[in-house]
Amino acid sequence: MKQLPELIDEFLEYLEIERNCSKLTIRDYRHYLKSFEKWFTQHGGNIKNLDLATVRKYRVYLSNRADEKGMTLKRITQNYYVIALRSFLRYLIKNDIETLEPSKIDLPKAESRSLKFLEKDQVDRLVMAADTSKIEGKRDRAILELLFSTGLRVSELVALNRDKINLDRREFGVIGKGGKARVVFVSDRSASSLEDYLKSREDIHNPLFIRYSGREIPENWGEKMRLTARSIERIVKKYVRAARLPVDATVHTLRHSFATDLLTNGADIRSVQEMLGHKNISTTQIYTHVTNRQLKDVHGAFHSGNK
Repeated sequence: MKQLPELIDEFLEYLEIERNCSKLTIRDYRHYLKSFEKWFTQHGGNIKNLDLATVRKYRVYLSNRADEKGMTLKRITQNYYVIALRSFLRYLIKNDIETLEPSKIDLPKAESRSLKFLEKDQVDRLVMAADTSKIEGKRDRAILELLFSTGLRVSELVALNRDKINLDRREFGVIGKGGKARVVFVSDRSASSLEDYLKSREDIHNPLFIRYSGREIPENWGEKMRLTARSIERIVKKYVRAARLPVDATVHTLRHSFATDLLTNGADIRSVQEMLGHKNISTTQIYTHVTNRQLKDVHGAFHSGNK
């Protein structure tokens, strides 16, 4: 029988080739499963003999494990380790390798989390915090407007090239998680901010959003000018502070805000699912408890506290 490290490597290859998972997803699964491999090697190491008692010991280990900052793992993070293990075991059984049935492993109950999103006036304050008298400010306003207009993930935003943006049609294509392609739509206000930014550019670099600090890069090194995901996160944080928002907003908060804005104004959940690039409708349904207009209308019409 193959050893555990070899089986994990084969599973990761399966995720990449057969499931077409993103590099980020594969990186996370590698981290979670290599952690299990290291622990399990000290507690038997034969995947054929894995049982629920051993899994419980692993969970105790996770609940007491500290991260690089010395903090114990959050319950949601512990969930990720167990989810990865269950997926790995499911793959093994599918390939006729005897091991513990993954359906026997229940996920730990996750901590309830409130969904963070910005109201329309808060988005306006965020966007207006950018000083458009400078090209950096024009760029930053275009970034903020585009995030709220499209619900793009940060990885999708940084990968954009300006030769792929069609402002006449107010739409363009992106490749999201797992290589899933979708069309995103640009609002009138976002298109105006993008046009203002692009007209101010005097370079020929292809990345849509580039940096304006640091060493000057030759024109044929355009990729070196592309903003990174970390840079985009810093830009959003900068304007959250400048606008003095009560919400500690991130790029993903703007994605939440995009979805809740559409649903609150009457969009159907299937359409929002397509625009977000969610594979499963259950992922999109996290927004419905804060955006159900029908329930709000019923409460407004029939609750005795309303006049």
